[in-house]
Amino acid sequence: MMRGLSLKCAGALSIAMGLLMAAQIVPQPAAAVEKAPSHSHDHASGDVAKDAASKGYFEDGQVKDRSLADWEGDWQSLYPYLEDGTLDPVLAHKAEAGDKTADEYRAYYEAGYKTDVSKIVIAGDTVTFHRGDKPAKAKYVTDGHEILAYKRGNRGVRYIFRKVQGDDGAPQSIQFSDHGIAPAKAGHFHLYWGDDRSALLKQMDNWPTYYPSSLSGDQIVSEMLAH
Repeated sequence: MMRGLSLKCAGALSIAMGLLMAAQIVPQPAAAVEKAPSHSHDHASGDVAKDAASKGYFEDGQVKDRSLADWEGDWQSLYPYLEDGTLDPVLAHKAEAGDKTADEYRAYYEAGYKTDVSKIVIAGDTVTFHRGDKPAKAKYVTDGHEILAYKRGNRGVRYIFRKVQGDDGAPQSIQFSDHGIAPAKAGHFHLYWGDDRSALLKQMDNWPTYYPSSLSGDQIVSEMLAH
């Protein structure tokens, strides 16, 4: 009698355990299932990386070769706009958020932008430097790039091209810096030029800057304030 009772109790316990386990493995409702991150997150990460690179924070492996096509076009110097006061709103804006006064920023950019080359035209492998009414034209080929470390702790890339033929007035070496580290059409650029490639890499105080000649002074100011 006791043996039969024990078997019945064991059977009931087994059934109860089976029902409990079944309840535990019921699938969650679809609304409760967490969705996998969409690919838009990858785009966001890419934008963050691009922004960091533009500020000088990147890995060597991110740096890619570039051709003159990235800077092709008709470009005007910013120096005249600094001299005539057009860029005053930019200097004032920088003074509000920066560590210099507007006058101190003016002196900084006076040294940086200063140049007698008012316009540069790049078409294919040909670069034309306009000094007054005396253009100097030459053909250039890629001469690699150099990664430079700055005192502030960030870095920059100079894309270098060397002269293979052309006018005597055109420099032997030109070095582009536009805050980019991979092929992309430039919106503006800083250009270093001279006849000594190595010496030019040490130039940090004078960086003539060029924007598209199609832009007015006011449009350039708007572009600069937006960034």
